[in-house]
Amino acid sequence: MAEFQKPRGTRDFAPEEMARRRFVEANMRRTAELFGFGEVMTPTFESTELFVARSGEGIIDELYAFEDKGSRKISLRPELTASVMRFYVNEMQNLPKPVKIFYFGNCFRYERPQAGRYREFWQFGAELIGAPSIESDAEVIALALATLKNLGLKDVVVRIGHLSILNKFIRDLKISDNAEKEARRLIDKRNFEDLRSMLDGANANDEAIARLIELVSLDGDEAIRRAKEEAGNNEGFGYLANLLERLRAYGFDNCQLDFGVARGLDYYTGMVFEIDAPSLGAEKQVCGGGAYTLADLFGGQEVNSTGYAFGFDRIMLALEKSGVTVPSQNLSVYILPIGDEAKITAIQILSELRNAGISADMDLMGRNMSKAMKYANSIGVTKTILIGDNELAENSVTVRDMRSGVQEKYPISDILRAFFKNIP
Repeated sequence: MAEFQKPRGTRDFAPEEMARRRFVEANMRRTAELFGFGEVMTPTFESTELFVARSGEGIIDELYAFEDKGSRKISLRPELTASVMRFYVNEMQNLPKPVKIFYFGNCFRYERPQAGRYREFWQFGAELIGAPSIESDAEVIALALATLKNLGLKDVVVRIGHLSILNKFIRDLKISDNAEKEARRLIDKRNFEDLRSMLDGANANDEAIARLIELVSLDGDEAIRRAKEEAGNNEGFGYLANLLERLRAYGFDNCQLDFGVARGLDYYTGMVFEIDAPSLGAEKQVCGGGAYTLADLFGGQEVNSTGYAFGFDRIMLALEKSGVTVPSQNLSVYILPIGDEAKITAIQILSELRNAGISADMDLMGRNMSKAMKYANSIGVTKTILIGDNELAENSVTVRDMRSGVQEKYPISDILRAFFKNIP
């Protein structure tokens, strides 16, 4: 018989890992809802042309693209922003502004798998549509940072740039439009060696090359000083100063300016940002976003938009590398009936606990006391309930706290008192 393996670049998730992922996902959802964002969901596949319109023809090589039975060109979604903005244009343009939405789903890219990057992966993102740019930018960055804070991921680096400043230095190169696009892509990847080689081949001005590479290599106050010296009175400087002031008002003063944040896509229009988790090493980016226009590209009215996307798998890895404990077990109670007569009573108690909202299970394997307690320890339950002949004779149960080892007896009719102390 053939042995089937999962496709390359995909994963299976066991119950413990799924419990961790669902815990993190729920935490991220709660934070978005606290900020007034509502959840949307879009199809797993879309017209291939939607993704080409967003990212250019080069995206096709990265897609799981095919023709369906109606000869329509379809692709599994490689990201969610395009689908969400298509949805906005189709059905949400007339909603009161701003429109604040978030989403979570699996995406697919045909690329080389590596640590924390897979062919099937998950994104959690948010979009704020229709508010003034600086207010949108501040709210969206604050949401991203609050999400990480609420997860316990504190060791992050927030890098914020502005494309009007970067584009001024790129225009000084006096190269073709295609070369400019390639320069942004290489800057986004921080591949400065290939950037210099490409610019040399494009006959860019040597002095302009040196200024650009110096700018995108610096961050913080030094980047601002050098950029102001070279770019003069660019509107982006004042904008970023006001943005940082707003972020401090939100309670976030860990943001630094980095004009090497390029995002590498044409539809970004102003502020751009990335968030890194240094614990991940070289592949440390966990979030990216910025201000953009896409609605008009998809047939809608031009509107201010700001958004971001978290690489959910990167977040899970960053939490692990940073030593943040994520619960992997949601079972609270394990019931051990000793003997056949106790099994009916165990089932009745099991049902009562579950009806009260307490996660519970019982021994289904007929284990003896020693093995059952060892199993209960292995799955991390909070309490065990023992039901043997003595307990049945007294119409009671023994409840054991698995952390302290303390045991107490409770009447079967009063079992919920073991879990809800304020029951009268």
